[in-house]
Amino acid sequence: MVLPPGIRDASLSISALRNAETTEERLHFVDSLLADSKSLVNFLMDVIQVCLGWATNSINLFLWRGPINSRFLRGSMNISIVIPIYNEEETIPMLYQAVWEAMKPIERTWELILVDDGSKDTSFAELEKVVALDPEHVRVVGLRRNFGQTAAIAAGIDHATGEIIVLMDADLQNDPADIPLLLEKIDEGYDVVSGWRAKRKDTFITRTLPSMLANKLISTVTGVHLHDYGCTLKAYRREVITGFKLYGEMHRFIPVFANSVGAKIIEMPVRHHPRRFGKAKYGLERTIKVVLDLVTVKFLSSYANKPIYLFGGTGAVLMILSGLVMLFLFFRRILFSISAFESPLFMMSSMFFILGFQSILMGLIAELLARTYHEAQHKPTYTVRKRIGVDTPDMTRN
Repeated sequence: MVLPPGIRDASLSISALRNAETTEERLHFVDSLLADSKSLVNFLMDVIQVCLGWATNSINLFLWRGPINSRFLRGSMNISIVIPIYNEEETIPMLYQAVWEAMKPIERTWELILVDDGSKDTSFAELEKVVALDPEHVRVVGLRRNFGQTAAIAAGIDHATGEIIVLMDADLQNDPADIPLLLEKIDEGYDVVSGWRAKRKDTFITRTLPSMLANKLISTVTGVHLHDYGCTLKAYRREVITGFKLYGEMHRFIPVFANSVGAKIIEMPVRHHPRRFGKAKYGLERTIKVVLDLVTVKFLSSYANKPIYLFGGTGAVLMILSGLVMLFLFFRRILFSISAFESPLFMMSSMFFILGFQSILMGLIAELLARTYHEAQHKPTYTVRKRIGVDTPDMTRN
């Protein structure tokens, strides 16, 4: 093994010192040993600096390429634009160009998340071209099969890193030029900005009219009054849409869920263009699904934390009706000597009482499930908009 000069010279000086015969020779070799020791110290300092430099470079490399890459840290991105795509090969190049033109003047970091929902055409190949063209902004998520628009939107939100999430369709009927207008409303303090296709360019009988009726029904049932639940073009603050999962066709009900956690919602007119390529992916068959989802949404938004109010209230009404019918049969028996047991009202009263009692029991079971849901996940029954002078509590200590 070849020794460094400082160590090699020091070893020779020590050997010579041991073999020296006179005092002068020993003093000479001591001076040489001291000089060689200084060289050895300098060598060791150089080794330490090299090690420190290597460690620093390793840490920097880990931070740049490792699992805590700053690009993936939540909050490092300002705006995430999520667009579900299904068989839109013709529109993808124009869609990207329109989004880029809309976002170019905005002095914020942004990303475009394109979710391919199992397209059967060449949409995914077109998406790969867009990523190669602009890897700084474009991200692509390809689903294994067609899971539906809601699932594709949920996948996009899960992969988004922005503090503001903008949703829109890929068919270019929504105009990306409206995105800056939505962001202006967000900057004014709103949590949800919902697009309203005031001048809709669709067939009136098969699309516009059913949509108007559905919007009226949803607004009445949920209490969140919007003109256009079906317009995908909406902007959200992340904190008001990440506390729940989306199923079925529930993406249109995101404003309702956001309202349940206290979000400030505003609606604004947006542009709407006729479809240029392909055909609509959805028809009237979606109406039944929306109505069924509305029942679920109403329950989750109004009674998820207090199910006894729904089941117990229904049970109480049924038992009161049962008591009134029994009272009627009793007085009829006393006044007119008509047998109560021969009347079908007696059977109906008995059924009302049984159903009411069972409904109350179901409410008690639902209450236990609701408490298990919140307590097992340490999930509070409230949401906080802002904290001043107080730390976030540790929900696990209780």
